[in-house]
Amino acid sequence: MAVPEVIPIAYEPKHRTESIGRYADGQFLASVTYAFPQGFRLDDGWEEHKRLYTVLHTFDAEGRYRNSDIWCAGTWAQQQSNPHGDDSVLHRARARLATLLRSLPRRSYTDIAVRPFQLTHENVLFGLVIRKDEEDDEDWAELYPDQLGFGAPWDGTYDT
Repeated sequence: MAVPEVIPIAYEPKHRTESIGRYADGQFLASVTYAFPQGFRLDDGWEEHKRLYTVLHTFDAEGRYRNSDIWCAGTWAQQQSNPHGDDSVLHRARARLATLLRSLPRRSYTDIAVRPFQLTHENVLFGLVIRKDEEDDEDWAELYPDQLGFGAPWDGTYDT
């Protein structure tokens, strides 16, 4: 089954798509997610390269990409050295996400449908990118860097 022009993403409270929905100017997709830069090889020192990002992507009502607000809260190493409290990397990332979401007028959490897009920030791939499995000839859309895969039957559910 071919990838649709507009890809549905289902809202799931308390799961990986809990920060998606609609607002006065269209749709939004937000998350707090760890990511490695493109081309990074896992070896000694990976803790300094694994970064925690707060991400807000916005789209118009028809799902066309508008803009992204991407902010790095810190690294895995920083989080491990200070795992608790208001100064932890994770706390800062979640606080930033809450601030970004509050800035969206008339926000409601619900299913969305957006078109593929991609951008690179700090050498990290962000976006909803079409992928093809050469072995079984199946196409899917992958949300980066969250690593959520959307595919047939295109009902908005994802695989990790």
